[in-house]
Amino acid sequence: MKRLFGNTGGLKANHVQRLEKLYRRRTPPEFIITPELSREISNLSFEIRRQIGLLINRLGKVAYVIIGDHQGIVIPDISDYRIAAGRLRGLRCIHTHLKNESLTRDDLTDLALLRLDLMAAVTISKDGLPFQVHAAHILPASSDVDPYQIMPPLNPNQLNIGCLELIQAIEAELDHVGPLYAADTHAERALLVSVTTASRRSSEESLAELEELAASSGIEVLESVLQQRSQVDSRFLMGIGKLKDITILALQKGATLIVFDQELNPAQIRSITDMTDLKVIDRTQLILDIFAQRAITREGKLQVELAQLKYLLPRLITKNTAMSRLTGGIGGRGPGETKLEINRRRVHDRIAQLEKDLVLVKKQRKQQKAKRDKRGLPIISIIGYTNAGKSTLLNTLTKSNVRAEKRLFATLDPSSRRLKFPKDMEVIITDTVGFIKDLPQDLMVAFRATLEELESADLLLHVIDISNPRFEDQIKSVEKILIDLNLYRIPAIRVLNKRDLVPKNTAEKLCRQLNGISISANDESTLMPLIEMMEDLIAKLNNSVDI
Repeated sequence: MKRLFGNTGGLKANHVQRLEKLYRRRTPPEFIITPELSREISNLSFEIRRQIGLLINRLGKVAYVIIGDHQGIVIPDISDYRIAAGRLRGLRCIHTHLKNESLTRDDLTDLALLRLDLMAAVTISKDGLPFQVHAAHILPASSDVDPYQIMPPLNPNQLNIGCLELIQAIEAELDHVGPLYAADTHAERALLVSVTTASRRSSEESLAELEELAASSGIEVLESVLQQRSQVDSRFLMGIGKLKDITILALQKGATLIVFDQELNPAQIRSITDMTDLKVIDRTQLILDIFAQRAITREGKLQVELAQLKYLLPRLITKNTAMSRLTGGIGGRGPGETKLEINRRRVHDRIAQLEKDLVLVKKQRKQQKAKRDKRGLPIISIIGYTNAGKSTLLNTLTKSNVRAEKRLFATLDPSSRRLKFPKDMEVIITDTVGFIKDLPQDLMVAFRATLEELESADLLLHVIDISNPRFEDQIKSVEKILIDLNLYRIPAIRVLNKRDLVPKNTAEKLCRQLNGISISANDESTLMPLIEMMEDLIAKLNNSVDI
């Protein structure tokens, strides 16, 4: 068993022996620390000119002895002391301060982040004796103030404060306050964070979309934080001070989750989760979570599981606390959740099997396409940014009941219906999964089998939500994906949806600028000009094929 934590280099043998003997000391439950033990660590700290820290459990036994430097100590991994809702860590930290200073910001941050029972600093007099003890504890109530309370300084003979009773009272209040954060105990409460080198306008738009994604996944968004930097930090994305501020904010707001707008690499996820002690996910994992909720068909579930496993494979680190926080709830649900902690070899085997299964799906699609070609039925595919109104348009055109909701990625599995035009021409019209800006590459690959349905299309209906202030960027994102998929040669109609939500002259102006046709997808009476245009284009395409 490791006896001392920190750097013992440069210490004399008798100092190391005295430090090791601290493990034998006991502190009665009512004391923060006994006067005798405070004198012992003060004297030792004074002699070696380094801070000394003790982590004491609720039985009064010293569980950790930490040797720091003249400025501070580094608390070791205490994940063995697990915490639950309404509970503290079960350890209190008492350490020395060589100068006559109260608790530092780092002390209070460690108290809050690690949910320690208590944090105390023993200041040392000029003759090496304890001078005062400064202590603080977690503040149970959720508020906009700091999530801790600093107690008045104590003299070395005032350390009997009923310590265990105080801790139990705090936990009782935590247990009472906890359920008040949300009526739905299964709902995650998140802080959204963006750390970017991009312009403020584009960053704010991306963060707004992240909020929509979070709402679509059933997450309650408590607050959003945007930090612009000239260069992102390779380890924490942001400075460690800012990360601590964000974590304190998360604790103040009662957040259970931090969602980053940027994709985090495995090292960053480990570093941030080790620092915050909260579940941390990124934009990609949030999108994966939405896909996991929406997948209905076998094909959709295969695609989701493949994307999940490819994303999580480099993050499957043995005994990684970051990984353990991702095995349930937001970011860890769906068809792939039982695969998260199996070994890498089995993950690779599963990925290979999923890819084979998706090849079969592709063959089945080709067979379906061949059957449709024999019937001579043209195919119209509805595409567009997520939540633009594609499923609503399909429902109104075909009088069907495809799932259509006002949230991102309501449609995951493609739907096909027959549509008969007034001139007795029949087509197949297909709805597709919504596009999104900066779609992760793994998702593009995993969903290529779905998007390959577009290769069979004779005509694309590009649905655009003109009521969305970001519609111009959304058009660019959709058309970029079409270029990436080599689908830009297929004729397309720009369908400007939700014209009822913008002024009439604005809709008319946009029709001219974008060379499109305006509709309200839920109003059948607005669709006739679109139907006529579709019918004319399909007829022209058929005539050109006949020639």
